[in-house]
Amino acid sequence: MGNQRNYSTLDRLLISAGNALQTVLAEPRGTGRPNPGDAREERELTESEKRHIAGLMRINHAGEVAAQALYQGQAVTARLPEVRQKMEQAALEENDHLAWCQQRVEEMGSHTSLLNPLWYLGSFAIGAIAGIAGDKWSLGFVAETERQVVRHLEEHLRKLPEGEGKSEAILEQMKEDELHHATVAIESGGAELPTPIKSLMTLSSKIMTGTAYRV
Repeated sequence: MGNQRNYSTLDRLLISAGNALQTVLAEPRGTGRPNPGDAREERELTESEKRHIAGLMRINHAGEVAAQALYQGQAVTARLPEVRQKMEQAALEENDHLAWCQQRVEEMGSHTSLLNPLWYLGSFAIGAIAGIAGDKWSLGFVAETERQVVRHLEEHLRKLPEGEGKSEAILEQMKEDELHHATVAIESGGAELPTPIKSLMTLSSKIMTGTAYRV
């Protein structure tokens, strides 16, 4: 009791700046869960398969960078402490995804998206605006984001080469986590977003995924 600090908006902005640097330039702090792919065996992959897997996992890594920024932006502007805490916990779990995706991209002999700072800045701004709009809209935005991420993960699972178990294990665990985040957001009072907002989110996501596959 009494050891929980109440952070000011400036404090949270400075913390978020540190999180941004850690997300984009260093190894992010996660929950410590092991990489699900480490427990899987797989066949030898061809060079073209490795390039394809690297592209898919680079997209997922970029998506997790954006998700991290989204949660951090919302945590800065969220009104209710319990909403802010949920955002921060979700961000911590998303960091596990970041680490797993980065490891897999590097195992394929490739690199994460060169545009990660751009993805982070754009998503942080969107998250902050959603938080300013009100906690129910902020949580609704989280729920819709996670639903769209789940659809991308399902698509990527179908696109993986046959017998590629390591990436499959990572994406399956990510999908489970994202579904949980969406459920928590709705149960915490998230509102259903208007259709035009959902369509704009889908368009933005397509631009990011199409670019991150290659860059």
